[in-house]
Amino acid sequence: MNDIDHDIAGQNVLVTGGAGFIGSHIADALVADNDVTVLDDLSSGDRANVPEGATLRVGDVTDDADRASAMADADVVFHEAAVVSVSHSVDAPVETNRTNADATLALLEDARREDARVVIASSAAVYGHPEYVPIPEDHPTEPTSPYGISKLTADQYVRLYAELYDLPTVALRYFNAYGPRQAGGDYSAVISTFVEQALAGDPITVNGDGGQTRDFVHVEDIVRANLRAATTDAVGEAYNVGTGDTVRIDELAELIRTAADSDSPIRNVDGRPGDIRHSRADTTAARERLGFEATVALGDGLPTVPGL
Repeated sequence: MNDIDHDIAGQNVLVTGGAGFIGSHIADALVADNDVTVLDDLSSGDRANVPEGATLRVGDVTDDADRASAMADADVVFHEAAVVSVSHSVDAPVETNRTNADATLALLEDARREDARVVIASSAAVYGHPEYVPIPEDHPTEPTSPYGISKLTADQYVRLYAELYDLPTVALRYFNAYGPRQAGGDYSAVISTFVEQALAGDPITVNGDGGQTRDFVHVEDIVRANLRAATTDAVGEAYNVGTGDTVRIDELAELIRTAADSDSPIRNVDGRPGDIRHSRADTTAARERLGFEATVALGDGLPTVPGL
């Protein structure tokens, strides 16, 4: 992924959460042409994901000293550090808010001091249960979890700082990310979970009837969106990052079973309380204002998932 085209060079770049799934791929794309610093507490990230040539600072984005030190002289900040599990946010709402909302606000204050551009990872979770699909950025925001509320808070602060303080900021609302280095977990990582089950020969467990639909976007495309956001003049906005296409979860299970050459049975289990039925990004704004459009089709992206 180091060959992704971009116009960022000679910059001091900070990637929070840069040892994790998406952050490490952003660091990969930029390290050859920039001075890249990664801030990560390694609670879920892996130092092996940090590219050679980047500086790893092991620290907590919620710690003022750790964060301010990593931010020193930054020109561009890609803020990926977050609590990303919806279920964990239900169990630990205060921790989730501290990491996702409070730390983002503090980081924005640091960015004001350094006069740094900020691109943050927001989420489609800000929309809650969609009233209609595809979902545009002006769709009502009614999060259904502490995770979603914390992301919406950060999303709003980022856009407000552009308006109040003329700080160049962009929020990117990721839909269902997948690709290399992703761990299993909630629906954002359902591909990894299905792959692990298929490779182990265990039943591939589909919550509910499998008719739920999701918009899966490959990490390579997410990196491209971040690089566009880091150079665009269309700041102070939130943009959906998705493909605009969907797949049913039961069809996804079949695709992965075939790709893994697995005999695992596909088993329907109880649905998850509050599960969103359909999700699909309206990508018009990202295409027209960021010049971003996803290019990796699901069929091409699945073989990049470890094990396939």
